[in-house]
Amino acid sequence: MSQEKLEVLTPTNSQIIFIDQQPQMAFGVQSIDRQTLKNNVVGLAKAAKTFNIPTTITTVESETFSGYTYPELLDVFPDHPTLERTSMNSWDDQKVRDALKKNARNKVVVAGLWTEVCNTTFALCAMLEGGYEIYMVADASGGTSQDAHDYAMQRMIQAGAVPVTWQQVLLEWQRDWARRDTYDAVMKIAKDHSGAYGMGVDYAYTMVHKAPQRTQIQHEVLAAVPAKS
Repeated sequence: MSQEKLEVLTPTNSQIIFIDQQPQMAFGVQSIDRQTLKNNVVGLAKAAKTFNIPTTITTVESETFSGYTYPELLDVFPDHPTLERTSMNSWDDQKVRDALKKNARNKVVVAGLWTEVCNTTFALCAMLEGGYEIYMVADASGGTSQDAHDYAMQRMIQAGAVPVTWQQVLLEWQRDWARRDTYDAVMKIAKDHSGAYGMGVDYAYTMVHKAPQRTQIQHEVLAAVPAKS
């Protein structure tokens, strides 16, 4: 294994690309629950924003087939343009190549649809022709079947891509809980998007550290009253 791939992802050595996170593409996904998929994508996007990771968003045939990028994803990056394409392979679009080159970071985190088409072709070409290291976010990507996703992941791994998950990327960027400038934002992402882990954070904050409940409105609690026999 190359020494570069032994390096952990940091906020200064990586960039991220979201490929075709669009409704028509999501309709075909069968390898992961689609609501879970979107949750993971948005959580990853918020992580990228928290750590100021250079971000590229690219779409294919938005108005004629695929629909617009998830609004929840776009709202994380209100000032980012979306790079529209006709090719299934993002590497074939010069705008995408230029965006990656401008970001000047060789480690490229990828979350896209579908794993077996748009992710695979981009990853192979970006590694072969661009010399990039690819970190494929398995649970923020999806394929048209479990086999399609799994074998595409295997093909990319055999070619040199590194498989990761969205929460792994988030915590790898954070690395040390002593980094207080991003601590609160990471905890909020966890509470909003990390399922049982997020529930555990809420529990620890309120039960152990006696923090107020994380609700926008303070709800009245009525004490228990034994029923009359």
